Amino acid sequence: MMDRKLLPVIGLLLLCSLTDQTNPHKMKQKALTAQGQDCTAIKASTPNAQSGIYIIQPRGDHKPFKVYCEMLTGGGWTVFQRRIGGEVSFDRKWAGYKQGFGYLKKDHWLGLAKVWALTRSSGQTSVLRVDLWDFEGGAASAEYSHFRIGEEQTAYKLSVGTYKGTAGDAIRGRYSGSDQNGFGFSTVDRDNDGCSPCIFGDIATNDCASSEGGGWWFSGCGSASLHGAWHPAGDNIGWGSGVHWDTWKGPAPYSLRATRMMVKSM
Repeated sequence: MMDRKLLPVIGLLLLCSLTDQTNPHKMKQKALTAQGQDCTAIKASTPNAQSGIYIIQPRGDHKPFKVYCEMLTGGGWTVFQRRIGGEVSFDRKWAGYKQGFGYLKKDHWLGLAKVWALTRSSGQTSVLRVDLWDFEGGAASAEYSHFRIGEEQTAYKLSVGTYKGTAGDAIRGRYSGSDQNGFGFSTVDRDNDGCSPCIFGDIATNDCASSEGGGWWFSGCGSASLHGAWHPAGDNIGWGSGVHWDTWKGPAPYSLRATRMMVKSM
């Protein structure tokens, strides 16, 4: 029989294990005290700051929230997406993608509402960085200037500027009609893509989120989709619903080993 003296300790450990979640709405928490408006500001004010979980409060946003900061030589980056395996399902509906899910140190999506808060200020510009890893030891990245997403009324419409990097510009796509820039975010229960329908050989689809998997800024349906089902090594080629950045890997559909999306304010 369990010692009653241990019960408070076990409860405390349980509480601590949950604090890494992006959406711990079922927990009662103390009010969070912001350490900066974003990871870029924290790194600028504390140059020796190390990568990890911080509390930020973007300009104009009244509620601080936790994020994972990558503190690199060139500045602090706020991570809003990470995939390193199949532990967390990205097959979510609109509410999940709006609020966020997963664990900040592992697989997670920070939430569309929070990404909007990070990029909404008219007084700053932001850079988007996408890091990609394959199963053969390779890595590539893509950076976009002037990154922002619109408010919810626009379906969090994606806007990116100039591309640079080694992964290729998959957001604008490998072929005509696949440019995702300027499209709203889509999920299985909120269709904002450019298909009405899209024709792939003898297959027609009206809903990219159902065929590609997960939520994304689909166009028709596009060359980038990092929220499909994660597939392990040896079973990661040929899946239409995988984790794709088609300007880097191909020509057969190649589902990536790991991805990370981050934003840095300028």
